[in-house]
Amino acid sequence: MSSTIAKSFKTADACLTLWAGLIVVITVLAYIPSLRGGFVWDDAIYITNNPLVKAPDGLHRFWFSTEASDYYPLTWTLWWAEWRLWGNSATGYHVVSVLLHAINALLVWSILRHLKIAGAWLSAVLFAIHPVNVASVGWISEQKNTLSMLFAALAILAYLKFNQEERPAWYGLSLAAFILALLSKSAVVMLPVALLACVWWMRRSVCLKDLVRTVPFLLASLIFGLVTIWFQNNRVLRGHPGRSDSLLSRLAGAGWVSWFYAYKAALPINLTAIYPRWMIDTSSWLSYVPIVILAASFTVLYLNRKGWSRPLLFGFGYFVLMLFPVLGAFDQSFYQYSLMADHWQYYSIIGLIALAVAGGASIYRTGKYGRYWGWAVCAGLILALGWATWSRTHIYANSEALWRDTIEKNPNAWAAHANLGNVLLESGKVAEAVRQYEQALRIEPFLAEPHNNLGTILVHAGRLQDAIGQYEQALRVKIDYPEAQNNLGLALMIAGRNDEAAPHLRAAVDLNPNYAEARYNLAVLLANQGKTDEAISQLQSAVKVDHRQQFQSKLDELIVLKSHH
Repeated sequence: MSSTIAKSFKTADACLTLWAGLIVVITVLAYIPSLRGGFVWDDAIYITNNPLVKAPDGLHRFWFSTEASDYYPLTWTLWWAEWRLWGNSATGYHVVSVLLHAINALLVWSILRHLKIAGAWLSAVLFAIHPVNVASVGWISEQKNTLSMLFAALAILAYLKFNQEERPAWYGLSLAAFILALLSKSAVVMLPVALLACVWWMRRSVCLKDLVRTVPFLLASLIFGLVTIWFQNNRVLRGHPGRSDSLLSRLAGAGWVSWFYAYKAALPINLTAIYPRWMIDTSSWLSYVPIVILAASFTVLYLNRKGWSRPLLFGFGYFVLMLFPVLGAFDQSFYQYSLMADHWQYYSIIGLIALAVAGGASIYRTGKYGRYWGWAVCAGLILALGWATWSRTHIYANSEALWRDTIEKNPNAWAAHANLGNVLLESGKVAEAVRQYEQALRIEPFLAEPHNNLGTILVHAGRLQDAIGQYEQALRVKIDYPEAQNNLGLALMIAGRNDEAAPHLRAAVDLNPNYAEARYNLAVLLANQGKTDEAISQLQSAVKVDHRQQFQSKLDELIVLKSHH
């Protein structure tokens, strides 16, 4: 008898291992094109050209200073380690992203099995190969999504085990995993409420004891949420709001955005890196229809929560709940481009996927041929979504492909034109780059970066005075733009206007103390003015964050010069 039971357990374990392996294989197959991809968008800014990532003491500064653009020190730690492993080779980073995503799919499967939700394996596979998630997996900078999802899923799993066994160790593990998720990216701040939703799903009720247990989780969310808001306002936005619309506009927009994400989850076509930025007319009653429908839907679902609406309330509720941080209540830099982004629903999309799969499973269990139809639909979904993801990963293979695809689907995406201009400029296609910058400025006249980049082109063309005009225009738009301050200072130096150049170079250094190139340019200017000691100090600071040979050679030259005097 005991041997029979042992054999059955071994068989069950072998089956689970086989199904788990299949999830990993399907995920890797769908993302094979991304392994041959490069860096896109802000990958270089965050990783390969980030002086803090390259600095030997970078880890300490990520964890214990406000120098980084955002406070997700665990993700910065991952990038710090990866840069030492892979350097400027994108393949290693992509492998890590795909593996993290595959592990997340396995964790999703485990969570859904614990919650006894039908079709758990299929839901995990569809999460793994849903093309909306390419923005989180194919874009290296979004490793903060896949890493934070890993710890958030572990937090849910541990909490479910605690809910079943009441062992304090599981509770402590869940809280620790949640804090690690917040240290990776604070977008998971709504997880404590999601934990209560899971308890409600398993027990059909939530008691006072459950609320008390979530207090430490809620405190962690509050602390990290406030830290993120501070970093966004002081290190990213720097006083430039991502959105300038009213509270009413944001409230109405939350309804539009929620339904938009649901639409893209159900029908992932025409995906793009930057969606059109809606202008919501708060004077029109039509603008409030989506939020009214959303509120009415939740009211109906809640009133019938003990009956037919229970799965709908849990699945759709989780979806909207995890979207809350990106529905417009909190300002962030991406809002200058669009109110929506595919990578923002990485945590939430599983709610709709699991709801749809579980609903489909209940339908196909009925009827004589329901099981066969169910298998056929499952295979069709896997093939269709897998192919869509395979195709989408090619778009994220390089920046030029990404921005051309974006412009094709959203011709008024000024950021796509500006970024494509940057790519073309780096490729030596100057005339085409100028056309892209000019198009970006036609769409959005008050842009600093295209003016700055046009200035750089004009410097190389020998049109120094025109370049200075472009840099000055960039600074009229955005005075706290360190690159434009540095470039203007350098152009003025070349023009022999050193007294005018100095304040701009100092401003660049003040705005970004880790801007090694600006410190080098300032040091050259100071050395020309005979201020050798101050020039040496600037170069020492530059070398500390960027070990470029040019900087070290100039420093050695000035030290020798000083010793001779």
